[in-house]
Amino acid sequence: MKPFFSENFYNPSALYREGVVIRRAIEVARERIAKSLGCGIDEIIFTSGGTESDNLAIIGTIREYARTRAQIGKPHVITSAIEHPAILASCRSLVLGGEAEVTYIGVDARGIVNPKEVRDALCENTALVSVMHANNEIGTVQPIHAIAKIVRDWRRKKNSPYPYLHTDACQSVNYLDTNVARLGVDMLTLNGSKIYGPKGIGVLYIKRDVVIAPVIRGGGQEFGLRAGTENVPGIIGFAEALAITERLKEEEAARLAPLRDRLIAKITAAIPDSFLNGDAKERLPNNVNISIPRVDSERLIIELDARGIACSARSACKSAEDGSSHVIMALSAGTDGLSGVVRFTLGRATRQKDVDYTAEALNEILKRISV
Repeated sequence: MKPFFSENFYNPSALYREGVVIRRAIEVARERIAKSLGCGIDEIIFTSGGTESDNLAIIGTIREYARTRAQIGKPHVITSAIEHPAILASCRSLVLGGEAEVTYIGVDARGIVNPKEVRDALCENTALVSVMHANNEIGTVQPIHAIAKIVRDWRRKKNSPYPYLHTDACQSVNYLDTNVARLGVDMLTLNGSKIYGPKGIGVLYIKRDVVIAPVIRGGGQEFGLRAGTENVPGIIGFAEALAITERLKEEEAARLAPLRDRLIAKITAAIPDSFLNGDAKERLPNNVNISIPRVDSERLIIELDARGIACSARSACKSAEDGSSHVIMALSAGTDGLSGVVRFTLGRATRQKDVDYTAEALNEILKRISV
C-alpha cells in the first residue's frame, strides 16, 4: 500500500500517464477480488466499508424498484432481527421515510433463521431479502443456500427478477466459502477491517443482471454506482488481505474451532450457571459468546481489559450506546440482553495458552467481584 500514499498518489480518473497507471493498479486489484469471489470484474464495487456496502445494497435496491415498479406497490424488504446495525438502520430509515415496508424474521433459541419463515414472508412486492451469512455477535451461520433456493423458486414462479438476495459476509469471509455462485446470492458485502486489511474500504458484489440506484452521486466512478475518487491504497490493501484470507481460511478454521470449543468448555465448567449464546456447531470457529447471569458486562470487560484481554458485550459498532444487545434479546435465552454477556473473538494470533489464560482470568475475576 505504501507507494500509493505518496509516490503513486495520482487521480485514477485522470487521462495523463500517471493516472492511467493508478487506474490499472485498481483494476488489477478488482480482478484479484473477483477471482476470490468467483465473479466478473464488473461485479465488484468499491465502497468505504461494510456499512456503506449494506446501505447501497438495501437503499439502492429499494429506490430502483420504486422507480420502475411503483404500480406493484410499496417495495417490501425481508431481513432478520439479528442483522448488523448497518442493515437495520437502513431498513428503519426507509420505513420512516415511507419508502418501504420491512418484515423482520426472528431466530430460534440457537440464533438461526428458519428459511420457511422467509418463504412465508414473501409477497408480490418483495424487492429484497437480506440475511447475513454469519452473525457478528454470536457467530451463528445462517442457511443462505436454503434461502437462496427459496428466492430463486419464487422468482421463477413469478417470472420476475425480484426479490434480490443480499448477504452481509463481513464476518464469514475469514472462514467460510464466499463463492457467490455457490452461495446463490445477488449481492454480497465485505469489509477490509474484518480480514486483517485496511479500515475505510469495503466491497459490494453486485450480480451483473441486478440493477440498483446509486446512493452517493457525483463523478460516476465504480460503474456509476459509487461516486467519489477511489481510495487507492485501501483498494490495493483489500485485494492483498483477501488473497491471504483465501489462502489461510481452511487451515485457520480447522485450527481455531478446537480452541473455541476449549474456551467454551472451560468457562461453562468453571461457572455452572453460564451458557453459550448461539448454536454450538453452526457457528464461526472464532466466536465465543457467553452469558453469565447476575454479572455486569461492562465491569467484566474492564476487568478483563486490565489483564490484557480485549473482549466485548456486543457489536463494536453499537458499544458506545446504552441498552441491550438486539441479538441476545432475539434469542429469548433468559438474559436481559446486555448484563452478563461477554464475547471473545479468536484470531490468527490466538494460541492455546491465550485461551487458557482467558478462562483462568475470567474465573478469578468472577470469584472476586461476586463476593
